[in-house]
Amino acid sequence: MDDAESGLINEGRRRLLTGSALLSATMVLSARTSAANTCVDTSGAEAGIEPVPIPAQVPAKEGLARLEGTSLWYWDTGGDGVPIVLLHPFTGSGHVWSYQQPALSKAGFRVIGYSRRGFQGSEAGPADNLGTGSGDLHNLLEFLRIERFHAVASAGGAFVAADYALLHPERLYSIVLACTILGIQDAAFAAMTDGLRTPGFENLPAHFRELGPSYRAADPAGTELWKELERNSMPGQKIMQPYANKITLHKLEQLQIPTLLIAGDSDLIAPPPVGRLLASRIPKSELRIFTECGHSAYWERPLLFNRAVLEFAVKHGRSA
Repeated sequence: MDDAESGLINEGRRRLLTGSALLSATMVLSARTSAANTCVDTSGAEAGIEPVPIPAQVPAKEGLARLEGTSLWYWDTGGDGVPIVLLHPFTGSGHVWSYQQPALSKAGFRVIGYSRRGFQGSEAGPADNLGTGSGDLHNLLEFLRIERFHAVASAGGAFVAADYALLHPERLYSIVLACTILGIQDAAFAAMTDGLRTPGFENLPAHFRELGPSYRAADPAGTELWKELERNSMPGQKIMQPYANKITLHKLEQLQIPTLLIAGDSDLIAPPPVGRLLASRIPKSELRIFTECGHSAYWERPLLFNRAVLEFAVKHGRSA
């Protein structure tokens, strides 16, 4: 190794250490500044988790939206209510919202779910032109003639929702970002979140990574159903679409949309300190922390999740 190479490596280490120090300081500040906007939801904590049966679904139209570069499978409860669009995680598809579809629809909203490119029911499109998730979402909204809506997104779906919010803030009443690291590309942030996962973490079974231990112990049947939905979510080769924006902590400060962040206290991927950090950077944000909950709050704690979403949607912008 010559002196030039050694110098570059030392400079890289210095930058990472400096970034980590700044990130640590930001996290301390975030714990103070976001405290007033943070709610730890302990509903049902003493009794523990009780299995919640999948409710009967309300009638919904299913279709294939033929868009530029792809065709996306979607379902739509229709009606004149204000739209809520659901954006699924990487370990799911438009089929995972069985708890949310009837609850949100019966509250008077028009509820739409869809599968992103390559996920269950949707085409992968050309391998040499994957488009962007936010671009596909925009084209789907145009296809459905939706002018403005509430976005509700979990995990990887929140990456797309945040990207879309930075591009088209005028189209959103509010946004819910649940159990997510948002694909943030700051080196220190990436080092922090990577440090949460032991080597080989990605090779562990998806249900172990993404469902909290309380849920897996309390609801084995629900765990099996989640596993089936995950297995069916991407029948072909895994597709990772690029994003229109490079999302950084600084970039998040540009979001001026009412934002609800949800974190599970047993989430191995995006635990509450991550949520507090995001809340400190997103100006109009609130943070809800669910007890005994892992990375799939929409599934593990559906009653809390639905209540939080409905309260936030009614509070901000137009409601049903």
